[in-house]
Amino acid sequence: MAENKESVFDQIKEKFHGADDSSSSDDEKSKVVAAAEAAKAKIFRLFGREKPVHQILGGGKPADIFLWKDKKASAAVLGGATAIWILFELMEYHLLTLVCHLLILSLALIFLWANATHLITKSTPHIPEVSIPEKLVVDIALSLRYEINCGLAALREIASGRDLKKFLAVIAGLWVLSIIGNCTNLVTLIYIVFVTLHSVPFLYNKYEDEVDTFAEKVTIEFKKQYAVVHAKYLSKIPRGPLKDKKFQ
Repeated sequence: MAENKESVFDQIKEKFHGADDSSSSDDEKSKVVAAAEAAKAKIFRLFGREKPVHQILGGGKPADIFLWKDKKASAAVLGGATAIWILFELMEYHLLTLVCHLLILSLALIFLWANATHLITKSTPHIPEVSIPEKLVVDIALSLRYEINCGLAALREIASGRDLKKFLAVIAGLWVLSIIGNCTNLVTLIYIVFVTLHSVPFLYNKYEDEVDTFAEKVTIEFKKQYAVVHAKYLSKIPRGPLKDKKFQ
C-alpha cells in the first residue's frame, strides 16, 4: 500500500514537471497541486492526525522543547527533571524537607548579602519583592477547570455506551495504568511520562512515514480481529436504548 502511495506521488510529480516544461496554464498547475494535496490527505496518519506534530504539541516554545528544536533548552529541562527525580527517588528526599532547605539557603544568602553590602557601602541594600500575579493564578485556575470539565464530559460520553470500541479501549488503558501505578510510585511515573514526551514525539517526527505505514497495517489487522470478536461475542450482548431522554 505504501508503494502504491509513492507511485501516486511520483505520477503527480511527473505531471507537475511536465506541466512546467510544456508551459501549461495556471489552471492546470492548480489542478495538479490540488491533486497532490488530495493524495496527501488520503495517507494514513497515526491516530487520524491532520496537523503536523509541532502543532499537535501546542506549537511555540513547549513544542520546540519536546521536539528538540532548541537542543540547549530541551537538555536543560530534561536535566532538571532528572535531577529532581534523583533527589526524590534515589536520594529519598522529601518535598517538605527540600522546600525547607531551599528556604534556609535563600534566607542565608540574602542575609549575608544584605549585611555585606551594608558593611561595605554603608547603605541599605534593596531586596526585590517577590509576588505571584493574580492574573497568572486566575488563568491557571480557569485552564485547569476547562480541562477537568472536558475530561468529565469525555468520560460521560464514553460511559453512555454509544461507542463500544472506545469504551473497551479506555477500560483497557485504565487497567494498564493501574498496573503501572502498582509497580512504581507517582514521582517515577511522572518522570517516565516526562522522558517519554521528550523522546517519542521526536522519534515519531523523524520517522513518521515508516511509523504511519506500520501503524496502518496494525490498524487493518486489528479491525479484522475486532470484527470477528464483535460478530461472535459483542453483538450478542443485550444493550438498552442509546437515545437520550428529553426532559420537558
